[in-house]
Amino acid sequence: MNSKFFTGIETALAIERLDAFRQDGASPLITLSRYLWNMALCEALYSPLQMAEVTLRNRIHACLTEQFSAEDWYTTSGLLLPWQETLVDEAIKKFSVDGKPAPTDQIVAELHFGFWTGFFNKAHEDKGIAHSLAKPVFQYAPKYERAIDKLGYRWNKIRNLRNRVFHHERILHWTDLSDQHKTILESIGWVSPELKEMAGVLDRFTMIHSAGIEPWKEKIQQHWPKENGA
Repeated sequence: MNSKFFTGIETALAIERLDAFRQDGASPLITLSRYLWNMALCEALYSPLQMAEVTLRNRIHACLTEQFSAEDWYTTSGLLLPWQETLVDEAIKKFSVDGKPAPTDQIVAELHFGFWTGFFNKAHEDKGIAHSLAKPVFQYAPKYERAIDKLGYRWNKIRNLRNRVFHHERILHWTDLSDQHKTILESIGWVSPELKEMAGVLDRFTMIHSAGIEPWKEKIQQHWPKENGA
């Protein structure tokens, strides 16, 4: 590929970012092809990951609202872990205006993915909250999959992938990426079969992942050939 063009790309994206895709001494063509393929994979995973996060958040909120008969259940003394209380306090301060209570919907939306997956950790299992949420939140999951340790592991893995995808970090080398994608869709279905169906219809990951790096190599070679038409 055109060396001047690649140098311009390096300058724009930062050498360090592209270094993650040429650790084996890959050529500029392979390096940029990997980068573009990785970017496409992240884009394809963005929607199902967002759906997983939103439906988990909304379902936990609905269940805790019912359990404590209050939409502001997050103010219940002793319910949350200290780090969760800190996040809630920060959200309340952010949205409280002129002494008026912060709207519940804004508080709930502000709390990040880790806040919600945190309800299925060992501390909440010991407190009993995790057990009270497992069945009503994941009402469509097989009973044996509602074990707290399994739920915690599953959703933390989804959260870790989400964080990498949202920052467009390298994921193309993960040998279990296809399995993780299936787990995301399955997990959505445990909360909302309808949302899983929509996620499946809109899915582009399988096509992009199975196509591999070749389409991106061809695109680069077509648009940015070597110098002097070589």
